[in-house]
Amino acid sequence: METEALWLTLRLAATTTVVLLALGLPLAWWISQGAGVGRAVVQAIVALPLVLPPTVIGFYLLVGLGPLTAIGRAISHLLGHPLAFSFNGLLVGSMVYSLPFAVQPMVAGFQAIDRGYFEAAMGLGQPPLSIFLGVALPMARMSLLTSAVLTFTHTVGEFGVVLMVGGNIPGVTRTLSIALYDRVSDGDYAAAGQISFTLLAFSVVALVAIYLRSGPSPRRVIDAG
Repeated sequence: METEALWLTLRLAATTTVVLLALGLPLAWWISQGAGVGRAVVQAIVALPLVLPPTVIGFYLLVGLGPLTAIGRAISHLLGHPLAFSFNGLLVGSMVYSLPFAVQPMVAGFQAIDRGYFEAAMGLGQPPLSIFLGVALPMARMSLLTSAVLTFTHTVGEFGVVLMVGGNIPGVTRTLSIALYDRVSDGDYAAAGQISFTLLAFSVVALVAIYLRSGPSPRRVIDAG
């Protein structure tokens, strides 16, 4: 079994999930609280990874984070090395690619809450932050769980983006999906089968966890946004 690739994949998935939940939570709340062109544009940007080929996303990230752009040069100067072909580069790519899986479930969860609860809290003089923390978050907690599960599992199975942005460096950017590709290319189907079963198990456990929970259905979560 590719132990090194497994731990790297789990580390990448866990870090991506934590960061995206932290960044996506206020974004999802903002999207859910109104309508208009601005929110529609933001939702479209968030949903882009669902329709764009992973290699296209990886290409733009590779170019954008490279020395040919001002942002890429600034990051290289700050870190002392280019962001591409590093774990941090993988993290950025994973965050972009998994963004809709983090944000859309939370948007669906917030939109499913009866606005009467918010109006009642405002009538009692509760400030917006208290309403968000005391009313919205507890009532949307299952959607947050769905977001975490989908983001983690989606990151575990990434291939195109991580290959484009990180390459195939053992111990640095070689994830399970890339290791699987290498094993198949080498004709080692026994090892490839073990890796495939591991990835399959992650997917099955994630889907069972989602379908067992209460709250908005997985279909609504995926289609929302």
